[in-house]
Amino acid sequence: MVKRHLVLWSAFVCGSISAQVSLTNGVNSLEISGALSTYYNYRILDSVSTDKDKNRFNLRDAQIQLEGRKGKNWEYELQVDLADLGIGSTDPENPGLMDAWIKYKGLSWFDIRLGYGKLAWSRYSLIPFTYSAYWQRSEFLRGSILSRRDIGLELSKEFFNQRLVLIGSVYNGLGEVSLRGDNDVTGALEYVGRAEFSWPIALKYRETDDKHFRKPVVNVGMGGRYTERNLPQGELFPAGAAGEYGLKLTNGRKFSFGADGVFMYRGLSINAEFYQSINTPQDTASAYLQGISFAKTKGIYKTGGFVVQGNYFIKPLKLILSARYENYNLNDLLPGTNERISGAIAYQFDGFRSMIKLQTLHILQFENLRPPDWTDQFRIGWQYLF
Repeated sequence: MVKRHLVLWSAFVCGSISAQVSLTNGVNSLEISGALSTYYNYRILDSVSTDKDKNRFNLRDAQIQLEGRKGKNWEYELQVDLADLGIGSTDPENPGLMDAWIKYKGLSWFDIRLGYGKLAWSRYSLIPFTYSAYWQRSEFLRGSILSRRDIGLELSKEFFNQRLVLIGSVYNGLGEVSLRGDNDVTGALEYVGRAEFSWPIALKYRETDDKHFRKPVVNVGMGGRYTERNLPQGELFPAGAAGEYGLKLTNGRKFSFGADGVFMYRGLSINAEFYQSINTPQDTASAYLQGISFAKTKGIYKTGGFVVQGNYFIKPLKLILSARYENYNLNDLLPGTNERISGAIAYQFDGFRSMIKLQTLHILQFENLRPPDWTDQFRIGWQYLF
């Protein structure tokens, strides 16, 4: 017993030095970590708006993360954000409950993960926020148009020392709202798949080349999602499930697909991602079809876009410089598209564990589905990992 306590205490001290607590008894291991981040947000409003309620300090993260292993075959993770958990937030970018799953790796064919977590279909969506120089993901990938987390079953398999990864999964399809309980009345599920390949080494989910790779490293991937939900007349989706734009669910058939790629070399990284959703409402007179004749729409409207981001890590100065351009369309039957440009600077006191982040965002143009009342946004704050 004394020996066991000495092992645990030694692991605690060593873990604390590296900003992480690790406990082990030789068979079971548990790593405890977390994140704190706070920023100030300031917006420049358009010529007719006067509401400045978004000019404020915000506690973005107060996270606790538990990662455990038992032997070689069992893994689990629990991650919560106390800043949002108490108010029951299901904000797709910053929810109260972030991960709660178990994984079994004892089969030769595939690994099995069951529980609540990120949907593996978009590379940008899978990159942890703490490894980004930005305070906010691009608009069409942060979860307001397509869900980022859900409850379900995931099967995955890695080949060639993790260079090739194949993932197939099935989820409730309600996204973060699945945490509230029942499915919609159709009982339908959502099917998600992804394949990605890295060369010459396996590449972790990161935006920045903080390793300064001496040889070019690339990763390419593609993913897809499919669900069909034909609600009986008079029935509705659970409150909030369709998201702030009303596009996360379709009363009918929804098929989404995308492709992404990243290039890293000597501190430079270029990330790009594209996606398209093809929505087929069961009601051919649906308001989403904008009153346009079936002969022109074929009963379909599309949502999609792309984002390109360039980053450079100046290692001697501990600086990350980044620029991002995004162009997306909430409904292709409406005129115009949404265009945004963003920039970010991050200064690292202690790598990603402690850094100051400044982000700017400018709206170039927007479509009329939901016009914003601001043109520019600035955020500056501090991120600390423990």
